[in-house]
Amino acid sequence: MRSFEDELKRVEPVGRLLSRLALLGKSVIVHGEDNFVRTGPNIIVGNHCGFYKDVAAVHLAFPRPLFFTANQEIFRREDLNRMVRSHLRRQLKSLSGLVHFLVSPFLSLIVTYISSNIAKVGAIPVDLYNHGKHEAIRRSKEYLLAGRAIVALQGRGRVVPQDPNPYVRAFSRGTSVIAYEMYDDYGVDVPVTPLALFGTQLPLLIPGKVRVNVGPPMFISRHLAGGLDATAARFKDALESAVKALLMESIRAQGERS
Repeated sequence: MRSFEDELKRVEPVGRLLSRLALLGKSVIVHGEDNFVRTGPNIIVGNHCGFYKDVAAVHLAFPRPLFFTANQEIFRREDLNRMVRSHLRRQLKSLSGLVHFLVSPFLSLIVTYISSNIAKVGAIPVDLYNHGKHEAIRRSKEYLLAGRAIVALQGRGRVVPQDPNPYVRAFSRGTSVIAYEMYDDYGVDVPVTPLALFGTQLPLLIPGKVRVNVGPPMFISRHLAGGLDATAARFKDALESAVKALLMESIRAQGERS
């Protein structure tokens, strides 16, 4: 039986091609490469405002195999197809129907490929709509104990104008719980890498720059506040603040070069 790493190697050429197609017309600029955790356990957290384009940008930016946490609906072809159509409607408004008609055969192939392979490459399904996340947390800890890097983007994959910070939605505490339990149960102080994505919110085929701004790794051991609940809350807030700061750096850099 193939390992997840073997499956990732098998699909890597197609995966990189799909990532480039998802970002067609957009160039990816990576800042903070020195902050990459290249070996051993690592959790990567960041904002999630560009749906599949976020995944594509992170995949192209990082120099190691990554295991993404993902909405469990993406693992089913029908649900993924519905999510793609909904994303096109939000971004392209009245043109979404025409665009979907023109690229429908191509999208169908991509949706089928992704939904057929996402479990094989070790993506971790997460139920976003109830509190049954214990299985995702358990699997995440297994991956980290095996020295893998997991990605937990925060948000629902879109800009929410009514939010105080439209590009960075309030973080969940799942990542902080995982980091705390790895430290408390196994003595492993997992480096948690914050990153900010900016430019992925631009619609499909619209030219632009996607900035991936990677910050220094953060550690739960430096945010201990007694037990799980207090420490997870403190670390969650620290991670969210770090991502917001990285996002502001990207926005300023974009403005200076405009």
